[in-house]
Amino acid sequence: MLTALRSLAFMLIFYSGSLFFVLAAMLAGGLGPDVVPRIATGWSRFHRGCARWLLGQKVVVQGDLPHGPYLYIVKHESMFETIDMLCLFDRPAIGAKRELLDIPLWGLIARRYGLIPIERSAGASALRTLRAAAKAATAQDRAICLFPEGTRVPHGESPPLKSGFAGLYSLLGLPVVPIAVDSGRVSPRGRFMKRAGTITYKVGNVVPTGLDRREAEAIVHAAINALNRPQP
Repeated sequence: MLTALRSLAFMLIFYSGSLFFVLAAMLAGGLGPDVVPRIATGWSRFHRGCARWLLGQKVVVQGDLPHGPYLYIVKHESMFETIDMLCLFDRPAIGAKRELLDIPLWGLIARRYGLIPIERSAGASALRTLRAAAKAATAQDRAICLFPEGTRVPHGESPPLKSGFAGLYSLLGLPVVPIAVDSGRVSPRGRFMKRAGTITYKVGNVVPTGLDRREAEAIVHAAINALNRPQP
């Protein structure tokens, strides 16, 4: 019963509060390039606060999270980490499915913020577009964060990375920081009920540039699945 009440409170408070941030971002669109990112960061902090104080979900980061010209590859188990990236990094450039950027209002703000649109069906042209966007983000000293599984994955599962990762690793020439996360244990995909507990980010060893693409992919795949374990 407590879990249900907490989940209901989170839904009501977070989503109603998010409307405020959406409206603020819409009104602030012409006030300068830094305003919308600041509002988005505030929204991310609001989300983490709601998760902490309404759901009882704490966040722990294991390992040192390096900051610099890296490509951050993150496990994707729930909505939590997609929003929480703005708490981990300063205005990260996050890859998102292009159709998400077509959502009314939200999509407009996402574009103003500077999300990187990913159109997986476009093949090589999508890689070129992604490379150009990533290069621009790197020039602005922004972290580049991608979820290479392409969709939220139930905790404990480890599907192969999408084929675009290997190509992007070669094209960008950036070292990779793989990050495992186990948010799906407490916030399972597609479920209303969200449990109290600890969400852990486990930072893997930096994968240097110049490795064979298959070797780099194997290392990253193992690292982002380092927290996989059966759900309680």
